[in-house]
Amino acid sequence: MTKAAFIEKVAAKTKFSKAQAEKAVNCVVDVLKEVMKKGDKLSLVGFGTFSVAKRKARNGRNPRTGKPMKIAAKKVPKFSASPLFRKTVK
Repeated sequence: MTKAAFIEKVAAKTKFSKAQAEKAVNCVVDVLKEVMKKGDKLSLVGFGTFSVAKRKARNGRNPRTGKPMKIAAKKVPKFSASPLFRKTVK
């Protein structure tokens, strides 16, 4: 599903105009980005938890050449689905 299709679904369920639904979806995404940028976590009961995970530096291989290379440490976004949400996906 694309973002545009998602916005259409939100507009239909909330009876908002598409412009209002797009504004709401963009607002939620912006707040999520702000929370993640700070390194905090966001828990939505019944849906899941968004958090930031730290990956350690490690050794890897360049897939083209096969030469060993260093992969730098970095922070990555992480999502853990709630048990209730997992049941709806089954």
